[in-house]
Amino acid sequence: MSEPLRRGIGRFDAVALVVGSMIGSGIFIVSAESARLLGSGPLLLAVWSIAGLLTMAAAVSCAELAAMLPRAGGQYVFFREAYGPLAGFLFGWAMLLVIQTGTIAAVAAAFARFLAVFAPGISDAPWASLGPLALTPQRLVAIGVVVLLTATNATGLRAGTLTQNVFTAAKLAALLALALGGLVLGKAAAAAGSGRIPVAEGLPFALAFAAAMVGPFFSQSAWNNVTFAGEEVRDPGRTLPRALVLGCLIVTVAYILTNAAYLKTLGLEGIATAPQDRVGTAAGGMLFGGAGARAMAAAIMISTFGCVNGLILSGARVSFAMARDGHFFSSLARVNRAAVPRNALWLQAVWASLLVLTGTYSQLLKYVVSADLLLYVLLVLAVPVLRRSRPDVPRPFLAPGYPWLQAGYAAAASALIVLLLIGNPKTTWPGYLILASGVPVFFFWRRDRAR
Repeated sequence: MSEPLRRGIGRFDAVALVVGSMIGSGIFIVSAESARLLGSGPLLLAVWSIAGLLTMAAAVSCAELAAMLPRAGGQYVFFREAYGPLAGFLFGWAMLLVIQTGTIAAVAAAFARFLAVFAPGISDAPWASLGPLALTPQRLVAIGVVVLLTATNATGLRAGTLTQNVFTAAKLAALLALALGGLVLGKAAAAAGSGRIPVAEGLPFALAFAAAMVGPFFSQSAWNNVTFAGEEVRDPGRTLPRALVLGCLIVTVAYILTNAAYLKTLGLEGIATAPQDRVGTAAGGMLFGGAGARAMAAAIMISTFGCVNGLILSGARVSFAMARDGHFFSSLARVNRAAVPRNALWLQAVWASLLVLTGTYSQLLKYVVSADLLLYVLLVLAVPVLRRSRPDVPRPFLAPGYPWLQAGYAAAASALIVLLLIGNPKTTWPGYLILASGVPVFFFWRRDRAR
């Protein structure tokens, strides 16, 4: 007989899970693309600031739901209660198929790429291939990281949270050191061509701005992962809201300071032309020479390793919750003697590893950015929906600014979705098709369960 989930996540653990899941490799890379699209330092800071404000608005709204429904699966449960079981299933389906597993694959692959700075033999040159699957040294390292951290989390919640706490503290310290070092020591005039870069001819400003928001938005996602483990959080009515608000605030401030440091250290052109978009290592090299670049590569490895751990720990709880509701494989609803959903953890690991081998995770993540943004809109709108349909449920935390904050977020995020549909249809529509592919799966499972 398997044991129930245990409440072993404390306040510090929960904040570390929010911060650690958000900070991966994006902050060290995506500013290059945003700089090329915008051609302006102030606008670069603006997209990061707006992404941060949107994240904070969504987080305080989610805090009400998390405190109200502290269950395994988090956002899956919120959708199920607000919109019905199909909506909940589609969220869980997208998480397992692409969003969570694709992010795990991408961040693990980033770890392997930066490890190559210290071990050049770890290349992405194929050793062998079988159809769409290619075996390379970097992909083997990435899979090794996924397997190692899955095995660690399968031993119990304490091992997973301890790993998360250590690596979150280390990565946040490294990121703040880079930001403060750049702000104090950076000399933009020393960086070649620190002036304005013209936006591509004929590209409307709104479309360019929306496209430039994609990287910052994706870099600030995954803050909701702590809700997936809501059933394992101690004093969830107080811990979850505090973790969501404080964690997102810490990351938002750190990201804006880091981009200001990039501008002061590299100048706009230096950011836009960083080799392989590795803005973080370019800034470290400019500040401290070759040793600085290697130190930043090590810091990014720490950051990505901790990020993968947080994604693995939390993501498996969604599949577990779906299975417990009878909407997925029943074996995934089992927990082991350590009171963690081991089967769900290993299914997630297997699928993420397959995505690593195919190398398709980067394209898949581009496809789902708009779909992920839609899911955040639905998350925020679940606050007014549940206030009307479930007014009797105790709410230890009430989202501020109701209902104007939720309406403002929905309007701003919806405008961004429309702009992305217009400007980047090839990488937008497939995300909604991936989401919709879960509809027949849901009805198949429901029919099979009814037999």
